[in-house]
Amino acid sequence: MERPFTQLSPLVEALGQALVPLLDKPFAFFGHSLGSLVGFELARWLRRQHGVHPVRLFVSAGRAPQIPHRGPPIHALPRKDFLAELRRLNGTPSELLDHQELMEIMLPLLRADFALYETYAYSTEPPLNCPISAFGGLQDHRVNDSDLEAWRSQTSDSFSLRMLPGDHFFLNQPLLLQVVSQELQ
Repeated sequence: MERPFTQLSPLVEALGQALVPLLDKPFAFFGHSLGSLVGFELARWLRRQHGVHPVRLFVSAGRAPQIPHRGPPIHALPRKDFLAELRRLNGTPSELLDHQELMEIMLPLLRADFALYETYAYSTEPPLNCPISAFGGLQDHRVNDSDLEAWRSQTSDSFSLRMLPGDHFFLNQPLLLQVVSQELQ
């Protein structure tokens, strides 16, 4: 019943404050799509506020933060148009989109997620001092390898980019978990 976040900065601050007591051990962040920006900004917030950083930042299917959002915003579209865009993006199961009662609950959350992404404004800071590993889907038409390669400028440490089979939602494959596990060892 909590009101969803619609701006990234307050979300990052809330996450940071909740996580700080847990960061007495090495940690890493993995963010997919919008989660890439959340993990990145959270790592920057922790550096600024507490002088700590993840051992690695994993970004997946998310453009580098300095690349502006492409296309018109959809978070404030009328219901019918917003639902049509969700169908077109193919990230929300049609069973959910067709379920009226569930969509009454989910629409505000989905709109908030899109608002987080579409209203994000990048600000320049020094690169992170942790490695960044980027992942993309070979058939992703929204985020391409150059969008992912641009993450290289956000670290003063090592950078890797791996393109995997699949579209924007390529997450469900053993190869991804294998690579993440290897990079954390």
